[in-house]
Amino acid sequence: MTHGEMLKILNETGALLEGHFELRSRLHSDRYFQCAYLLCYPRHAETMCGALARKLEARLGKPLKANGVIAPALGGILVGHELARALNVRSIFAEKEEDKLALRRFQIGQGERYIVAEDVVTRGGRVDETARIVKDHGGEVVAVAVLVDRSGGKAKFPWPTVSLLEMDPVTYEPAQCPLCAQGIPIKHPGS
Repeated sequence: MTHGEMLKILNETGALLEGHFELRSRLHSDRYFQCAYLLCYPRHAETMCGALARKLEARLGKPLKANGVIAPALGGILVGHELARALNVRSIFAEKEEDKLALRRFQIGQGERYIVAEDVVTRGGRVDETARIVKDHGGEVVAVAVLVDRSGGKAKFPWPTVSLLEMDPVTYEPAQCPLCAQGIPIKHPGS
């Protein structure tokens, strides 16, 4: 799948938004990836996550030595599920509990190997939190797979990392945001 084909799908589904946004990282940006809009279309989700799975297998080798995929709720759940389906492994997710991620519904066996999946990464905080959960439960993180890396390569993890689409949209610290200075209303689409 080419970069152009991916952008076309993101635009067709309304997943690539333009305006003034506050990201989960608290940074501001003029572009926002609302992957939930992409994931509303199961065939597009299957296509994109299948391409991500193939890229991951090319990076790590086949057969992939992983017991499952784990994703942070809410945004990563469908990506994790579709990626796990493409790789034919188990899919689980971490969810919020008292304002932080926790493994509430599932178990990770000692030594089990997991791929951490996420829809969009800016700084990588949710990936780090999810990886910590895997390690705290006796598992091992073997890779990170992301649909959209919007960090421009700045989000770094100690595991092999694959993203389907890499972009570097401009981000601003809130105090230096020119969109705020222009009085453009801010949106919080992920909230």
